[in-house]
Amino acid sequence: MERTKISDDDEGKRVVNSKGKKIGMVTEVENGKAYVDPDPGITDSIRSKLGWRDADSDDYLLESRRIASINDDEVRLKR
Repeated sequence: MERTKISDDDEGKRVVNSKGKKIGMVTEVENGKAYVDPDPGITDSIRSKLGWRDADSDDYLLESRRIASINDDEVRLKR
């Protein structure tokens, strides 16, 4: 089931553009706001999935109005 509201369960998911190209990974969700690392390494992915990583200065706030859909694997952005 797809949705558009971000939740804590979305940490560690890949973020893709409207064409399906990976552009980053959700590193942290705080107060309903997602932060995206545009260049995550394998260590970042593992740490985020385990809840061990917080957003840092290299991460960007993903505005909820930019989200087209969220499923079990990814956050897809609007055009």
